Parts: sequence; C-alpha cells; structure tokens
Amino acid sequence: MSLLFTPFTFDAPRGPLTLPNRIVIAPMCQYSALDGQANDWHLTHWTNLLNSGAGMLTIEATAVSPEGRISPGCLGLWDDATAEALSNNLQRARRLAPAMPVCLQVSHAGRKASSAAPWDGGMLITPQNGGWQPLAPSALPHLPQEAPPSAMSLADIEKVKKDFVYTAQRAQVMGIEAIELHAAHGYLLHQFLSPLSNQRTDAYGGSFENRIRFVMEVFQAVREVFDGTLGIRISGTDWVDGGWTIDETCELAQHVKQAGAQFVHISSGGVSPLQKITLGPEYQVPLAKAVKERSGLTTFAVGLITEPTQAEAVLQRGDADLVALARSFMYKPRWGWEAAVALDGTVNAQHQYWRSLPREAKNIFADAKIGMR
Repeated sequence: MSLLFTPFTFDAPRGPLTLPNRIVIAPMCQYSALDGQANDWHLTHWTNLLNSGAGMLTIEATAVSPEGRISPGCLGLWDDATAEALSNNLQRARRLAPAMPVCLQVSHAGRKASSAAPWDGGMLITPQNGGWQPLAPSALPHLPQEAPPSAMSLADIEKVKKDFVYTAQRAQVMGIEAIELHAAHGYLLHQFLSPLSNQRTDAYGGSFENRIRFVMEVFQAVREVFDGTLGIRISGTDWVDGGWTIDETCELAQHVKQAGAQFVHISSGGVSPLQKITLGPEYQVPLAKAVKERSGLTTFAVGLITEPTQAEAVLQRGDADLVALARSFMYKPRWGWEAAVALDGTVNAQHQYWRSLPREAKNIFADAKIGMR
C-alpha cells in the first residue's frame, strides 16, 4: 500500500485533524495582494490548489503587519480589512472544491522586507521609492550594497510578538485548521536564530538559548491563542560556515515539541548570500531525516521532490512523515491526481471532473459515480 496515500492525523488541542493523504502543498508567495488584501488572484489560485488532490494546502507567507511584508504585494492578516479579504476569498474557494484542511504560514520578513517582487528584481525598495524601513535583530543588511535595517528594541520585540498573536487570533476566528510559523529562508524568526544575522548582546543574542528565545516566545504566545494544529518551518542549515546548523535545528525542534508543536517543516538557507548549496533531487531530505530521528516530532520533507515515486520513497525510507511540494503544484496543479494514478491511490474531486481521466487510467476518484448520456 502507498504510504503517500495513507491518511495522517495531527493531535491538536482543538481535536484531531486528519489529512486524507500525506501530500502537503508548501507555501508559495504570489506577490499579488493589494495593501495586504487577498483578491481574485488568490481566489483563483486557492481554488485551483484545493482541487489538486493534496492532503493539505498551505497559504503563502502571510505578514503579521504592513512592515512585515516581503514586498508591497505580499498577503497580510493584521486588521479587519485583510482578515475580511482573506476569509471571503478562502471561503469562496472552499465552496468550489472538495474538503481540504488549510494551513496558514504566518510570517514577518525582518530585514528582507520592503523588497520588490521577484519579476521586478527582488531588491530592497527605499522609503523614497515606496518602501519602508525594515526591522531586524541587528543592523546588518542582507546584501552588502543594501541599507542596514533598524535593530529591534525590546519594545519592537514585544510589539512583533503581539502582532503574531493577533494574526493567530484572526486565523482562529476564520476557522483555519493549522498555522505554520515561518522561521526559515532568512526572514525575521530565522534572523534571530542565525548568528550570521543576530549579533545582539542582550538576552536575545549570543548563545543558542538566547538566539532561540524570540522564536520560542512567539511560538508559546501563538500556542496560547490558537488551538488548531500548530507547526514551524525551519531552515535546517544556513549552508554557511559559522551559521545556523542542523544540530541546532534538531534541538529547536525538541523545544517546540515540548511547547506543543504538532509538526516541523524542514527547508534550508536564505539568510546569507554566501550560502553554498549543492542542488539535486531531495537535497533537503537528509535534514528532515535528522530532525525526525532526533526530535521525534512529525516532520515534513521538502525540496526538489518532483515525482510521485520520489515522494513515496521518502516515506518508505522513514525519512519524513509527510512530503511537501511547491513549484511542482504550480507547474502541475493536478499533481495529486498524477500521484494517485502512479501509486494506486485515491483522491477527492469535484464531480465536474470525474470524466476527465485518460481512458487508460484507473479511476482514482473516491466515490465517483460516472454515467453517460
């Protein structure tokens, strides 16, 4: 039997959350919001992905404040307007698709905020050109040619923690099943973790215990107000000598497990332009395997896992509990269907699609009743 198409259940304070399979759509920034508000693009994008056959959809990095956005076009959930837009479009999308749990990735970009969209170069936008002053643990720019961010005061730290809480509370009200805190890819939580970006000399910098302090305080504060499934995405390594390491990732995973996490999602890199990554199929899976083995926390593997047989092999080897894919779903929005055909699995699909399979393919649609006229 395919492990990829075996259900998986998270035990959260709200109660069990069961995914019909172990395919997770990883968060993918769309840079298409207006003032943080979801719109028709998100409605179409989410509707498409909710019809993909995956077990859970993770909504892109969603900022906890305007200054926490990566770009002016990034999605947010910080006030009534952003909450109404996100909730309205998500509800409409869910009405047009089979039931699928939804996870919201909650984020603050830190020193990588106020950046142009990738197709506009992705570089820092100055306040004079419509950007804003980024915040970070230390006044160290991401790129040497960029202006430095403002080092966060203790008051700034407290405000950002409250921003994460307010966003989590709004997600709770709108019925979001899961939250993933974004502590990867060089954004604010990751910046506190890595000694490359965190050179503070107070209680939030220096030792491992100090560098994880802000992340743990945010996690614990969110756990107090959100009773659904809660996890965290971590860069398993910075891929830079002297940076954040896989050993530290495994130890942090143990801490968040004790604090009430249901899962950890292991990616890598993003905090330094000096990173040296050897790309290849499943290049991050060994990081996920290490975290799973050493923390015992439910682990997502991600990164150049593109074929159904690859995803199945990752699970069969015991390297991870679930497999996350991002760009593969952008390129093949019915990737879950293709995986079901390849691995003899089943998926839920709207009845309008029941007759869409190639004639040579086995019926993969659960409870499909297909008649002809």
